[in-house]
Amino acid sequence: MTDIPTETLPAAGDWQAPAAASGITATVSVPGSKSLTNRYLILAALAQSDSDLKGWLRSRDTLLMIEALRGLGAVIEEDADVLHIEPIDLSEAASSAHRANSTEPISIDCGLAGTVMRFVPPVAALTGREVVLDGDEQARVRPMTVTVDSLSSLGAEITSTDGLLPLTIHASSQLRGGHLEIDASASSQFVSGLLLTAPVMPLGLELVNTGGPVPSRTHVDMTIEVLQVAGVDISEPEPERWIVEPGLPRGLDVTVEPDLSNAAAFAAAALASSGSVTIADWPVHTTQAGDGFRDIAEAFGAETALDRKGLHVRGPSTLDAVDLDLSAVGELTPVVSALAALAEGTSHLRGIGHLRGHETDRLAALTKELGDIGVDVVEHPDALTITGTADLRPALWHTYHDHRMVMAGAILALRNRGLIIENAGTVAKTLPEFTRLWEAMLSAGD
Repeated sequence: MTDIPTETLPAAGDWQAPAAASGITATVSVPGSKSLTNRYLILAALAQSDSDLKGWLRSRDTLLMIEALRGLGAVIEEDADVLHIEPIDLSEAASSAHRANSTEPISIDCGLAGTVMRFVPPVAALTGREVVLDGDEQARVRPMTVTVDSLSSLGAEITSTDGLLPLTIHASSQLRGGHLEIDASASSQFVSGLLLTAPVMPLGLELVNTGGPVPSRTHVDMTIEVLQVAGVDISEPEPERWIVEPGLPRGLDVTVEPDLSNAAAFAAAALASSGSVTIADWPVHTTQAGDGFRDIAEAFGAETALDRKGLHVRGPSTLDAVDLDLSAVGELTPVVSALAALAEGTSHLRGIGHLRGHETDRLAALTKELGDIGVDVVEHPDALTITGTADLRPALWHTYHDHRMVMAGAILALRNRGLIIENAGTVAKTLPEFTRLWEAMLSAGD
């Protein structure tokens, strides 16, 4: 076995994104899902036996998760591209020993990874160790109050300022579980982080969302499915009320699906160029939010077909304007916004107010950058109204340290020769090889 390299190979600096001279014809394979990789890692770190994870995504977010779980006591190694995970010792004897021998708190770097920020604190509170979590500068403005208040209600002792990073989970913390009510209307990650850790709590957990509907609900469905794969008894007897029975997850031996949210950018290239792109190995059944791109593509006028080889997308000669509720698939908004900017007519993208709390305020960022290249955008509290144009201006496309903004810029560059994408390396958050795969896709038909 070998240690996992802690560095990826991202694009670096500003990127002259290529334009499409004609319709793109290509088949693209994308790496595994970040969302699934990090959920499987959490469960494997809490399991009753060792786990093997195949097809995992190597990206900044997943490497941060691996290092966080290592810091908490999991042993994680790579052998021929398979991750082998030995779980954290959560016995009372181990916790007591840590408390007796610890002199320095464990430091965990969350970077800008929401899954690390929201999934790791409950795990840390189970270990009986002093843990300090911090992250990038932008991470320190992302809301953590629900996580802090939830864990405090369940027995953890946490120090934070205004419910933001950095935060300290004290060694005296313990999570017994029981009944918990939260307002999860700002992020599905608050729900998933608690559900993933719930089976290790002595009383299990009854979790009720008392706020508005959980955004990106498909991510909660994904969490439920991976818990069931690990043998956890979880139910949802009524909408947004979940019951998790106590009992350690079993060890996993799983292969991670391709990341469909990353794949959506490549599929969108078929629409933007009136071409034909196949995404290899697109699953027939999945809980990934990115699967929603199939319906979105058809709304723009594309043709899609799913078979054993993957998803085939053929773009129309002209993109139709759309009226879409993206509340369940918010992470696709930058890519969809780029297509709306290329469509004929005015598109309405709704249900996306929660994106203001992501890597950046995505609504404000898209409004600014699309406006700078000549697109008419009206920003609403939870929506964007975008009027497409064929008269795009070359410009520097700012990415705001947001991987999805890189992908949106690449789509627009297909019809906007000279568009420069600032700090393309930020795409390493979820897909370090994005620029290489993108340029290969455009050269496939040469």
